[in-house]
Amino acid sequence: MKNTMVNNMGSEVEVGFTCKPKVFDPNKPIMHFKTQIFICDGERCKQSSKHEDEATFLRELLKELNLHQGQNRIKISRTNCFGACRFRQVATVFENTKANGFIQNNNIWLKNTHKFDKNRWIELFTALKNNKNLDELDFEQIPMNEIS
Repeated sequence: MKNTMVNNMGSEVEVGFTCKPKVFDPNKPIMHFKTQIFICDGERCKQSSKHEDEATFLRELLKELNLHQGQNRIKISRTNCFGACRFRQVATVFENTKANGFIQNNNIWLKNTHKFDKNRWIELFTALKNNKNLDELDFEQIPMNEIS
């Protein structure tokens, strides 16, 4: 009997992956997410992380909080270097404003996420789920220049 893995969209998955379908179907939509967080997985940021694989740790945490699916789904994606190494590990928050995303939290850059413990990540995820404005909370952001 062959062991096969199936992703949340019902597609059989390539060996060694958790979501990459064996057969690409361009007509299948991307899964819904309310919020997407890109975690820097570049060399320096990865070294400063508390976890060997930060993205996997965060995905497991989202499963514990039941925020890995449904209307308030938060999607974690790895990215290579953002070029913001002076802020150590960084993350960007993007809201799906075409659905139920919260526009005030769209395109927020968080710095020093390597200092976040489990409770801090839970605080962030809960704030995002409840549409709390991150500008009003105690999350360090990367200063962004405004066009004058």
